[in-house]
Amino acid sequence: MPSTDPNRDFAVEVARTLSDAGFTALWAGGCVRDWLLGHAPDDYDVATSARPEQVIELFGKRRTLAIGASFGVILVLAPRNTGAADIEVATFRTEGPYLDGRRPEHVAFASPEEDAQRRDFTINGMFYDPLGDRVLDYVGGRDDLERRIVRAIGDPRARFAEDKLRMLRAVRMTARFDFTLDPSTKAAAREMAGEIVVVSNERITQELKKMLVHVRRAAAMRLADDVRLLPVVLPELQTLLSETGSRFWLSTLAMLERLEHPRFELALATLLFHINSPAGAASPPSCGESSLTIVDALCRRMRLSNEERQTVGWLFANRRVLAGAPGWRLSRLKRLLAEPLVDDLLRLTRVAVECGFGDLASVEFCEHYLHDTPRDEIDPAPLLGGADLLRLGLRPGAKFKELIDKVRDAQLDGLIHTRDDAVQLVKTWLPPP
Repeated sequence: MPSTDPNRDFAVEVARTLSDAGFTALWAGGCVRDWLLGHAPDDYDVATSARPEQVIELFGKRRTLAIGASFGVILVLAPRNTGAADIEVATFRTEGPYLDGRRPEHVAFASPEEDAQRRDFTINGMFYDPLGDRVLDYVGGRDDLERRIVRAIGDPRARFAEDKLRMLRAVRMTARFDFTLDPSTKAAAREMAGEIVVVSNERITQELKKMLVHVRRAAAMRLADDVRLLPVVLPELQTLLSETGSRFWLSTLAMLERLEHPRFELALATLLFHINSPAGAASPPSCGESSLTIVDALCRRMRLSNEERQTVGWLFANRRVLAGAPGWRLSRLKRLLAEPLVDDLLRLTRVAVECGFGDLASVEFCEHYLHDTPRDEIDPAPLLGGADLLRLGLRPGAKFKELIDKVRDAQLDGLIHTRDDAVQLVKTWLPPP
């Protein structure tokens, strides 16, 4: 039966092309792990005895990109219109010292056995021969998969010294697969957690994003705290992670568990929900300027895009704004429910209420109102604009916005319904000629 996975088909084709040319070609790393776990791999990597220049010659310059030729890595481009992803083809190699805690100073081409030894974790260190249908395991990865353990290859301190981000990756993979982190690997991460500061904020953020959008996000945060990485990469959580802030931290974890398929910004806003809460408080305070400043600085340090930063900031700033919503004026209620992020805000507020913070009646009232009320009634086209005020003889200035906002409130409150109503209302606010 033909495969229905274009990525797999292309990965087989790449391996066959290399093999037919006389080279060893094996699938490597995460795709082997996922395949053995019964998961469809997101992507495929191929390891080969072919040198980079031989890979380029074999597939052609138009179908290859030398993305890391000095490290033996060539990107082979997938045929157009097949739906397949491009594949990294890497020459078997050993690596020199990692002086910057990120990449080796040099590499040397080597055998598959030697290549396996330089990888991070045993479950990522296996190879698979797709043509011979056999697994090549030089590091005990298959046994660790069966035992459901994430374990560093060789000395965990040496593996983490080579690339400090591997500590955070160990946390993410352990949580993702609901595995156990090997005790010696866990001890090394705890001992070296402070050294992760040498890793770029962008790379740390990539790992945090993957953790927070995954269904086991709470387990990842719990383990990151356990190995002492979390207060290093997110020092803003330090108060919550202390003994006096533990109630709020347990609430945060419960909220993260209750979220269903959140995008990253909602998950991050949930993680930050209780930051800056005073020790021993019965409930966290309303958001103040200092809290917003902390969140904005955190988002900037994480190198989030402007849109991501603004989304997280808005959700955080409004995380308790729904309290008392059933008693609001319609104008206030409709303005909030017309916000593009209101669905995320309702999800954030609901999980907070379910974990003991907030008013369920207010959340349900807003949810029902949003569901039962037509969009053009919640956010109707404005009755009046700046041009109308100019025709009334007003000059542009601060008064413009004040009048337009007052007219908008009257419209949303159902007090006026037409442009003429709006004009007449403005005239009642103007001084006599």
